Amino acid sequence: MNEQPLQLPTPNAEIRQWAMFCHLAALAGLLMPFGHVLGPLVMWLWKKNLDPFIDDQGKEALNFQLTVFLASLACYALLYVLVGFVLYGILVVYALVFTIIAGVKANNGQAYRYPLTLRLIR
Repeated sequence: MNEQPLQLPTPNAEIRQWAMFCHLAALAGLLMPFGHVLGPLVMWLWKKNLDPFIDDQGKEALNFQLTVFLASLACYALLYVLVGFVLYGILVVYALVFTIIAGVKANNGQAYRYPLTLRLIR
């Protein structure tokens, strides 16, 4: 099931900026454990009522980071057969690249959908 992004008029600069922050808040994972999930969660809960675009992009960022978290658990389980090291490295690069792409798209006013993401929060 391929869900299409929310189609809304182009939001103003402030709304686009908050939507970008929802995506880039995942970089908090570089500073603290579980920050990649807590950053988008806090940002989304704080600003979701401000605009539908922020709500949509905040949920998308949170869903992606939850998917990354679940994938990292699988990588940790595979560390015992050594393939987990390689998979975890690929996962980190994948998450970083797509988080930055999503932040840029949101700042341009485009609703972004991460590939290979479980949509746990609707």
